[in-house]
Parts: sequence; C-alpha cells; structure tokens
Amino acid sequence: MTDTRRAYLSTIGTVVVGGCLGNRAGSTTGGGSSPSSDTRATGQETTDATDSSRARPTDGRGTHETTIGFAGDAMVGRSLNRIYGDAGVDPATIWGDFQPRLDALDGVFCNLECSLSKRGERFPDRVYYFRGNPDWAVPALDAGNVRFTNLANNHAMDFGAVALTDTIDALDDGGIENAGTGATPSAAWEPATFSVGDIDVAVVSFSDEYEVYAAASDRPGIAWAETDPRNRRTRRLVGDAIERAKSGNPDLLVVSLHWGENWIERPSDRLVAFGHWLVDQGADLVHGHSAHVVQAVERYGDGVILHDTGDLVDDFGIKDDLGNHDSYLFELTLDGGSFEKIRLVPFHIDDGVSPPTENQAAWLRKTMRDRSDQFDTTYERDGNGLVVRL
Repeated sequence: MTDTRRAYLSTIGTVVVGGCLGNRAGSTTGGGSSPSSDTRATGQETTDATDSSRARPTDGRGTHETTIGFAGDAMVGRSLNRIYGDAGVDPATIWGDFQPRLDALDGVFCNLECSLSKRGERFPDRVYYFRGNPDWAVPALDAGNVRFTNLANNHAMDFGAVALTDTIDALDDGGIENAGTGATPSAAWEPATFSVGDIDVAVVSFSDEYEVYAAASDRPGIAWAETDPRNRRTRRLVGDAIERAKSGNPDLLVVSLHWGENWIERPSDRLVAFGHWLVDQGADLVHGHSAHVVQAVERYGDGVILHDTGDLVDDFGIKDDLGNHDSYLFELTLDGGSFEKIRLVPFHIDDGVSPPTENQAAWLRKTMRDRSDQFDTTYERDGNGLVVRL
C-alpha cells in the first residue's frame, strides 16, 4: 500500500465504510476430453493411482506443472483467536494433518471472510462481526500456503476503514496477494497480478453482497456489482477490470467473486448465466465463494467455473444437514497456461482442518455429484476424492 493511500485511509477513521487497494507492492505483472464413464451412469468408480503426496511432475523440458488450490471462505477470527492466538500455540496447528497437502501446492487461493486487526469500531446493525488477530492469523495463512485472498465480501468492512487498513498491511507484510478493496472504485477494481509456480496470474475480485460496503467517489470500500450482465454498471466495471487483467497477457486469468446466497446447494440460473458471461469476457477460471457449501464444477467453453468452493476454515459449526463442515480443496493443474485437471481433495472443518473419515469423504463424493446434476460434469474417483479431466 502506498503512503498516500495509507494516509488517506487513516483520515477516514472508523465511522464510515473504508478500504484500500489490495495489491501487494512489488507484485509482478505477468503478462480435454472427459472420461467415458461416469459413476452416476455405471454405478462404479474408477480410481486414479496417483499418490496424494505426489512430487510435482515435470514436462519434457524439465519445467514444473503448476498446481493451485482454490478454496472457499477462511474465517480466522472469533473463537479461533482464543484457540490459536491467545493460547500461544503454533499457528500452523490450525491445518492439522492436512498441512502437507496444502504445502505441496504452488499456492492456495481463498476468500478472507474477516478483517485482520486489533482495532476498529463495529459497523452498525450487523448480526455477525468477524475479526482475527493478525499476530497469529497471518502466520497461519502463510503456513497454509495461502498466496492470494479475495477481500471483496460482506465482512471486509465489519470494523471500518482502520481495520481494513490493518488487514491490507498485515497481508502485504506477510507476502499474501489480495484484491477487491480500494480507496476509490477504480482502486477497488484493480486486478492483482503476480506469479505462482511457473505461470503469471491475474485476478479480478468483486462481490454482489452488501452494497453498503461498496467503494464510491467519496469513500473507500469493496468492489461491488450486481451479478447480472444486463446491468450497464456491471458490464462497465466488470468488463473493464477483465480487460485490464487481460492486458498483461497472463497465463491464467481468474475472477474471484463472493456471489449468491448462503446455504444454497446449487447456483441459480442467474448466477450460471453470469458465470458464462464472465468466461465469454475472457475469464479462464471463475472462483466462486459465499454459500459455505461446495457446489458444482462446470466446464463452459474454454473456461472452468467453480460455482462455490465452500469453506476452508472457520468456527461456524454445522448448518442443518448441508454438511458445511466437510469441504473440498479444488486443485487446478496447468501445464503453462493449459488446463489439465482439477482434483477435488476432501477435508473436514472443526475449528481447524483435518483429513476426512471414509464416511465423510464418501458423503462428499455423492453430494458433489448430486449437486452437479444440472451440468454435464464427469467426475472420476481419485483416492478419497474426485478428479475432473479438462
């Protein structure tokens, strides 16, 4: 964050919606056929024999494939502050025995569902307020190999401008890329550009939730837009942001957005159409989050839509029978800028992260197929998870 932007935000105080640009200073600007059988059709599952603790493969030229894990909401506040921060334990323990899986990737992308600060006043008339202590939360995210966080969501401004400023500073200092907030609308919509593994990545971040947090000409905030391509403002803001992201000729262009309602198992027709529009505009991958439950993987044209990536870590407990405490890490493997596959690696959330039991993994496999019935996605069995060939 520039000194000018930091000084501007510090004058805003905590009584209005605040924000600042989420791109880390010094970021580098970068420029399939499906299997023939589907478990739903055959009643059988094929197993990929690849070891889940695999070494990263190389192509014939000796360069590594790049594998990025896309995950949902990371809420590292509330009771997790007490469990991990106040207790003085190693922040990495939040990932449990799942940490080696995260560490084997080239990076993890997620949505940060809280501010990281010890300061700020509560935004009025909210039910839930999420804030984590950066002293332990940033090392925890780093230990989980988090390389990018979306900040455009309905909790970014829970504690005002000063807390958002602290959040950006903490992420910047920890080397974690971020996007989706800014002192002005143009800053909030600025794509993040950086390198992961052997590829250059550009990420456009925004939300369709909590319009009151939107950046405006006279106040900082989040990148906000209606998820409707017929909306003129949406076409202008989202379309322009994607064009700016494309201008650097990245190997992978991601749109990471907080969209749709909570606790919904399938995307609405409106969101499906909007995801298609994003790919038509040039997005290679749409990284959806907000529902707190995993939704379908969809192949559309030359792009991939992760309709919702569920949660990564939180203290939310269990919501009815939706199974939000069981989720997937969506591991996208690329060779250069070409998609190869997405592995869906299951894990369990209980005030931390752990590998699932056999029953939890089996429930996730069945549930993912059931929630994908409106698409033609083919999932193969892959160990205790699934894989989609691209």
